[in-house]
Amino acid sequence: MNWLRGPDRAGSHLERYRRLVWTGQLVTAVVLVAAVWQSGYAASVLTGLAAVLMVVQFAVSRILAAKSTSHVEEHEQLFRDAESARLQIEQLFAMTDMLQSAENHEDAGAILEATASQLLPEFRGALYIFNNSHDRLDLTRYWPHGEDCHPAETLVPGNCWALKRGKPHINDPNAGTLCCMHNNGIFSTIELPMIARGKVHGLLMLAIGGPDGTARLQHITRIARALADSVSLALANIALQEKLRTQSLRDPLTGLYNRRYMEDALERYLSMVERNGTPTSVVMIDLDHFKALNDTHGHAKGDAVLRDVAVQLVGALRPSDVVSRYGGEELLVIMPGCTMDDALLKAEVLRARIESLGAVHGAPVSASMGVACVPESSTGIADLVAMADTALYAAKLAGRNCVLPAKRRASSEIKKPKLAVG
Repeated sequence: MNWLRGPDRAGSHLERYRRLVWTGQLVTAVVLVAAVWQSGYAASVLTGLAAVLMVVQFAVSRILAAKSTSHVEEHEQLFRDAESARLQIEQLFAMTDMLQSAENHEDAGAILEATASQLLPEFRGALYIFNNSHDRLDLTRYWPHGEDCHPAETLVPGNCWALKRGKPHINDPNAGTLCCMHNNGIFSTIELPMIARGKVHGLLMLAIGGPDGTARLQHITRIARALADSVSLALANIALQEKLRTQSLRDPLTGLYNRRYMEDALERYLSMVERNGTPTSVVMIDLDHFKALNDTHGHAKGDAVLRDVAVQLVGALRPSDVVSRYGGEELLVIMPGCTMDDALLKAEVLRARIESLGAVHGAPVSASMGVACVPESSTGIADLVAMADTALYAAKLAGRNCVLPAKRRASSEIKKPKLAVG
């Protein structure tokens, strides 16, 4: 509030100067009137006194003019500061509005860069986001771009005082203050942890060169806090959206795709089969005696086995293959571009990997599998999964822990793909 009290004091000084001028003018007028009525020496004395009073009034008027000018300049500066603050608030509100449309970290970083470049054009900036393991921060965005401006690609949370303290921290190598280990010793930086909903999502770093780095960084701390707070809320929303998206596609126990995603993916792959004739195979997997495993060793052991089976399947398959939890202890694998024979070979590899988990868990673990393929055994989505399930049932009747194919169609029944016209 000192900036408000200053003009008040200046105003009281101006009022006193005005009263002094008015009093001097009144006294001068009285002296001049008296000089008119006098003659001789008395008239000369009064005239001289009036002249002195006029000189004093002139000096006081000059002081009053200087004070008034200073007062006007102070008000103009306050107006400029208020206008600058208004523009900054408008830009921050605009950034917050744009961040509501950000779908990923790249969008949030681009909006932050655009706003920070307008509000703080003299400062360099960088945005770091925690990775999924939360053991490091990865560089998502930095500005301006150039050979002399390229911050570290990753940061370790244990080396950052801002993250340790949960507060903004200024690194100034020129002042000999306590600096983070990742400071390059050239630029003075302020680092602000981006906290929302009780969780740290990232780090905002602003940098400036020169010997007066600390003073300049302290001057922009409030704006930097506003930038960090706005973006941290956006990062929290993006993380929540990603979590909901993952939950809608993934099984929470195994991390595999759920049945809904599997059905959509299978429909897409079979559309490709009809268009270009490449085969698509599916492997239906069912863990043998899983109920007995749960009853004997508990559901915690059963859950651990399911998770390890999922890891074994994902590790042995291609990135293009889709591994999903079909239901309970049943799993289904989609192999695009894979023939029946290739799928049988891969299924045998999967069966062996699952069987090897028995030694890890101290209990027998095995799986029965049925393999079906379009167009070798099935015509489309209507019978592909059903035939794989029939082959799985045959594998169980054959003694379990084995792989059996679905019945192949006759070569005359397999239609060639239709050529696209258009």
